[in-house]
Amino acid sequence: MFASDIHGSASCCEKMLSRYKAENADKLILLGDLLYHGPRNDIPEGYSPKETAAMLNDCSSELLCVRGNCEAEVDQMMLQFPVLADYAVLWNETGGMMFCTHGHLYDINNMPMLKNGDITVQGHTHLYAAEKINGIYYINTGSVTLPKGGRVKSYAVYENGSFFIKDMNGGVLSEINVRK
Repeated sequence: MFASDIHGSASCCEKMLSRYKAENADKLILLGDLLYHGPRNDIPEGYSPKETAAMLNDCSSELLCVRGNCEAEVDQMMLQFPVLADYAVLWNETGGMMFCTHGHLYDINNMPMLKNGDITVQGHTHLYAAEKINGIYYINTGSVTLPKGGRVKSYAVYENGSFFIKDMNGGVLSEINVRK
């Protein structure tokens, strides 16, 4: 399961972790902006960075995270798992590359290392998407806390060669098959 942009909302983090359990996913890959709401956003519902950090620390062995534009060294001091990498590279069962990043440094218009058929998974824009752009599969999880553009809170699941963008009740909003 992939999620992004919690922005310190303990209530949204709790719902996200509940969905993670319901999805029975192997790992939870968090794509940045975990604790701080940032100066451009209003304070989100249930804003409690300390409580959010405690919930995430409780499942730290199940997490893989990358840094968002709101992460700082002080966030890392509160978290018991690494959060300061700009990206992570994963491989799917067919050998395809998944380039996981927040989206503020690398985005669909600035993708290093990707070739036709590879996948980028990111957040940052708070707008979910699942599409193929110039030969690259572009997956954006949206935000579990502060969706934009009239969208709903969302996350993504990868299963059997497909990405599913889901709402916070598990309903499918969008899907794309990424098998080569």
